[in-house]
Amino acid sequence: MTRIQSLLAAASALLATSPALADIQWTPEREAQARADIEAGTFGTVTSVLILQDEEVVFEGYFNGADAQTLHNTRSVTKTIIGQIAGLAISDGVLGLDQPLAPLFADIHPFQNPDPRKDAITPLDLLTMSGPLECDDWNEFSRGNEERMYLVEDWSRFFWDLPIRGYPSWATPPSETEYGRSFSYCTAGVQVLGEAVARAAGRAVMEYAEERLFAPLGVDAFEWAVTASGRPHLGGGLLLTSRGLAAFAELQRTGGIAQGQRILPESWTTQSITPQGVISEGGGFEYGYLWWLDERHTAAGPVQLAMMNGNGGNRVWIVPEHGLTIVLTKTDFNTATMHREAFEFFEQAIAPALTQ
Repeated sequence: MTRIQSLLAAASALLATSPALADIQWTPEREAQARADIEAGTFGTVTSVLILQDEEVVFEGYFNGADAQTLHNTRSVTKTIIGQIAGLAISDGVLGLDQPLAPLFADIHPFQNPDPRKDAITPLDLLTMSGPLECDDWNEFSRGNEERMYLVEDWSRFFWDLPIRGYPSWATPPSETEYGRSFSYCTAGVQVLGEAVARAAGRAVMEYAEERLFAPLGVDAFEWAVTASGRPHLGGGLLLTSRGLAAFAELQRTGGIAQGQRILPESWTTQSITPQGVISEGGGFEYGYLWWLDERHTAAGPVQLAMMNGNGGNRVWIVPEHGLTIVLTKTDFNTATMHREAFEFFEQAIAPALTQ
């Protein structure tokens, strides 16, 4: 078990209901500096920052025309929320973590490029972005690149028609990786995961999510972007307020409890931030169930982070051992510095403020 794996698992299981082990010293001077840096564009085009510790607001600020009611387009942050929806479906017995999904899509059989490995794809494969299909949004030549998906009407068929991924001599096959899985960032797979929930539940995924997740969290301000076929864009189309984004992160941080009610099983939240794969192309991050996992150095020493990431530099961090949830929304879509600036915000504004 890696250090990240053991610490994150322990934090999710034990710290959710305990006082924070460390504090955030958000002094007036730090706040003034953060505001000045944001207004100067140091971290790109920031539209909001929300910091919570043990469910209490430490700081809430809006910039560049945004306010508390703004619905932020945080792109792939949506993916992590789809993971929570899948967790609910599995908890409800609607779907199985290791259940083959292909039979749920019998209406679009036969798939192109038939293969038994395709027929065996499970929710676990899609939650960990480690399925067998040739789907890689970070490779412009990939058959499964999301930009190709956006050009067709039926995104589910797009996914199921993809060929099996190959591993040439310079690539590491799953059998040789630390967790037995090879990560490949695949928006189409998350779309299919959400569609599978809908098909298994016999109702629209939006309806299921709003009843089982949004309403219990008290999230009533949101907007779903839809595809050409009228289905929700599940890999990056959910717009939320900053407080709404924080509600989903807090659900993970507290081990599945919100407003005194258990919504997700604690076992699910623990597994969600337990490493399932390594993102070799992304700076050495590890990956859970649609959560990015990282370690950062702070004034209080190294801390373990779980993150929701999105194009534009959008970021939602949870720091379980500090009782923290941090929301950063930005609009620097498709820029070379968007993600680096988000991490600079954490390192310059947050990390120095964390103390024992």
